[in-house]
Amino acid sequence: MENEKKGNWWIWKVFWILLVVTSVEVLLGINQPEILVENRFLGTSLLNHIFIVLTLVKAGYIVLVFMHLGFERTTFKWTILIPAFILIPYLLFILLSEGGYAYFMM
Repeated sequence: MENEKKGNWWIWKVFWILLVVTSVEVLLGINQPEILVENRFLGTSLLNHIFIVLTLVKAGYIVLVFMHLGFERTTFKWTILIPAFILIPYLLFILLSEGGYAYFMM
């Protein structure tokens, strides 16, 4: 029983971290503060950008924990995470800028 408590602390830590980040996302989605909804950047509201960043943070944390990258060397972690953190915002930039252009041309 003692070994079980020592070995399961990390899953509770992961649970609470993901719960907090998800709760922030849900609260922002329910409340939708006017300052974040009305201000636009790259054709969409700042609230959408906050959701994208929080989702990337959660995805990176899940990859580090559940794919056991958290125990690897730092260079290997960054080798896996940096391409995703560069490629996803780049693709979103293309999507938002082209979508904004198409919207204004209609």
